[in-house]
Amino acid sequence: MPNKPNFYAGGMLDRVSALRKDQSWIDARRAAAETRIVPVWRAQNFIFGDLEAPRAGLLTAADLPDGAEYFLLGLNGETAYFAVDLSDLEDPATHPSFAGRGSFADLRSFGSLLGHDEGNILAYARGLTWWHSRHRFCGVCGHLTVSAEAGHVRRCTNPDCATSHFPRTDPAVIMLVHDGDRCLLGRQPRFPPGMYSTLAGFVEPGESLEGAVAREVFEESNIRVGEVTYHSSQPWPFPSSLMLGFHAVATTTDIRTEQDELEDAQWFTRSQILGWEEGGPYRLPRADSISRRLIEDWLHG
Repeated sequence: MPNKPNFYAGGMLDRVSALRKDQSWIDARRAAAETRIVPVWRAQNFIFGDLEAPRAGLLTAADLPDGAEYFLLGLNGETAYFAVDLSDLEDPATHPSFAGRGSFADLRSFGSLLGHDEGNILAYARGLTWWHSRHRFCGVCGHLTVSAEAGHVRRCTNPDCATSHFPRTDPAVIMLVHDGDRCLLGRQPRFPPGMYSTLAGFVEPGESLEGAVAREVFEESNIRVGEVTYHSSQPWPFPSSLMLGFHAVATTTDIRTEQDELEDAQWFTRSQILGWEEGGPYRLPRADSISRRLIEDWLHG
C-alpha cells in the first residue's frame, strides 16, 4: 500500500454525514461569514490566477446570485464548504462575482498544480454537482427530483414514488501489467501524441475487481494475467468514476490489439521508460493520474 494518497483523494474535510438532515444547522452554516463556496460552472471549477499558477477560487455566500442551490461538502474546523452549480449563468465572466477575479477551467488542465487539499475539494465539488445535473428526474417514475439532506440525496417529488436517489460513482479498474523488467502500456486514439498509459476499464455487474482486471487486459491486448494485487484508489470526477488501481503479472506475452479498444500496445522496459525525454516520441500520462502513480511506483519500486 502506498504511504500517501493519490491526487484528488483524501483531503481535509470532515463530511459530517450526521448533520446533513439538520436543516437549521445547514442554514446557519450557509449564512456564516467564514463559510467558503466552491463554484462550478458547466463542470468547470473557478480558480484565481492563471493555469500556470492556479489557486482554488473560494468565495462567500454573499458573492453568489440569489437562488443558487448549495450542496454541503463538509467542515474544516469550524469552516463549512459548499459546492454551488452556476451552470444556469450564460456567461459567468459578466457576473460581478467573477468578472476580473478569476476564471472557470477544466480541472484536468490545472489540477496537478494545486495543493492536495485544494485539488480534493475542487474534485469533490465537480463530482457532486455533475451527479445532481444528471439526476433531475426520477429513474423509477420519471418525475422531477429535488435535492435533500444538504445535497447528498435527490428525492422524487411524486408522492406515490418518493424514491430517494443517492450519489453514485462508477467503479473502474486500472492496472499496470508487468512481465519481469518490462510493463505493458497502451494508447487510445484520443491520447495526446506519444502518450502511453496503463490499461483500464469499467467493472461490469456481477464481476469482481480481479475478474474485471483480467477481462479488460485480455479484451484490450490479448494478454492473460495471473496474480492481481491491489495498489490504491483515486476519485476521478471526469465525469464520475472511482479508479481502483492494481498491479497484475502477465502469464502470456503476445500482444494483439482490437482497434475499437486501443490503437497500439507495447512492452516497455524500465530503462526505456526512464530514458523518455521531454519532447521525445513517448510520454507518460498526466502527473495527477493514478496511471502515472502506478507506473512511477513500479519504475522505482
